[in-house]
Amino acid sequence: MKVVITDPIDDAGIERLRKSGHDVETAYDLTGESLRSAVGDANALIVRSGTEVTDGLFEAAPDLVIVGRAGIGVDNIDIDAATDHGVIVANAPEGNVRAAAEHTVAMAFAAARSIPQAHARLKAGEWAKSDYLGTELNGKILGIVGLGRVGQEVAKRLDGLGMDLVAYDPYISQERAGRLGAELVELDACLESADFLTVHTPLTPETENMISTDELDLMGGGFVINCARGGVVDEDALAAAVERGTLDGAAIDVFAEEPVSPDSPLVDVDEVIVTPHLGASTEAAQENVATSIADQVDAAFAGEPVMNALNAPSVDESAFPRIRPYIGLAETAGIIAAQLLDGRISEIEVAYEGEIADEEVDLVTASGLKGVFEPLEWQVNAVNAPQIATDRGIDVTESKRLQSDDFQSVVTVRVGNDDDSLEVSGTLFAGGDPRIVRIGGYRVDAVPHGKMLVARNADKPGVLGFIGSVLGDHDINISGMFNSRRDEPGGEALTVYNLDDPVPDSAVETILDDDRMIDVRYLTLNGDE
Repeated sequence: MKVVITDPIDDAGIERLRKSGHDVETAYDLTGESLRSAVGDANALIVRSGTEVTDGLFEAAPDLVIVGRAGIGVDNIDIDAATDHGVIVANAPEGNVRAAAEHTVAMAFAAARSIPQAHARLKAGEWAKSDYLGTELNGKILGIVGLGRVGQEVAKRLDGLGMDLVAYDPYISQERAGRLGAELVELDACLESADFLTVHTPLTPETENMISTDELDLMGGGFVINCARGGVVDEDALAAAVERGTLDGAAIDVFAEEPVSPDSPLVDVDEVIVTPHLGASTEAAQENVATSIADQVDAAFAGEPVMNALNAPSVDESAFPRIRPYIGLAETAGIIAAQLLDGRISEIEVAYEGEIADEEVDLVTASGLKGVFEPLEWQVNAVNAPQIATDRGIDVTESKRLQSDDFQSVVTVRVGNDDDSLEVSGTLFAGGDPRIVRIGGYRVDAVPHGKMLVARNADKPGVLGFIGSVLGDHDINISGMFNSRRDEPGGEALTVYNLDDPVPDSAVETILDDDRMIDVRYLTLNGDE
């Protein structure tokens, strides 16, 4: 098989592919027609961030089986186009975890002791010893936003250096955080406690600029370190906070736009240390990601599961047609359940009733987990979702019952914590038409697609008309709705609205201001914005 590598990777990965008997060609710094020509007869393409893998490139390479990203980020790969062309896209998310954690620790020390600033002045001939009074990390409080793989590695290292740990992560259990030596708290409490704040979350619409002026003001001093993703910390707000003395300093390795502009406010503030996205730049990390992606190319060629595939669940060919419709249904049920439950999630159950319970449903369960984790976990997929649950200490159970009271087959995703739980059930109508049929004990008939509003209210006259009027006042068209109550008249009711238009926060606030309303949630599904 022919493997073309268009961005430099470590020699260890190249040698592993050659030892497997593959024809390996390197063709760096290519674009346009020369790039398309180079991959025209390739069976695998390995890239880093320099190669744009577009629909046109897939068109030019009809024999491609897999595109491997030697690293984590796949922003340069059109995954939808890859799926359309039947090409697996895989990355290497584990290889640089330790490197990123170590760089975070290094940046914390550099900021605390003003190492780059003192170095520059000494190189310039100044002995500025009296100008720098450092901060010891021992005995200080480290606030960790995001206890994923890198966050956990940072916690282990700095806990061992004598820091006290607090963490904010709505998707990790208190028990798992405790095993890492961290106290799990809400975001505001994490910020207020932290002498050092380190960020380890993916960049999503929910996390973009999640640390901005108001959040930084809560710290009242201390240092911010971001070696995760640019854009999670508001760069203008961070620079301003350091400049006015709200913070003592910061250390930043990632930026909203890279390469970072010389006009970035972070570059101009002396107390802000900046490095050019070096978190994964170690010899070991580069070797790890290269050999990892080589192994996945081997697996794809052999028809074996590709463990870090982003678009290719593995299942027996004969069983796949029977479970395929339930994969998307379980994911949607997970998304809805996670967004409707208040508080962090410590347990997930995926339950099957009826004919689907007689199938091998591991991939359906994984898709349910993917839906639950999707709002906060970067690049979650049906392959890595079970591992994410393990990493976060979330209890996952799967149950089956061959009988179903109401439908031929039902898939239910239940999420819960110590205080509450909520379940969402779905089924397939004739022709494979998906429906959500239960939400938190309410019987519904909702189309799980596009824009949805879920409203819970006192069962009193005029509520539906009131909600409809508010939506109408905001030019929001209702394409469908289903109202349900589980108690006697006068109890509580739930209504699901399918909408043609997005719902602004102002509309939700207006609805919630009514005394009859208990809760209102606006959801977007299936990639709708």
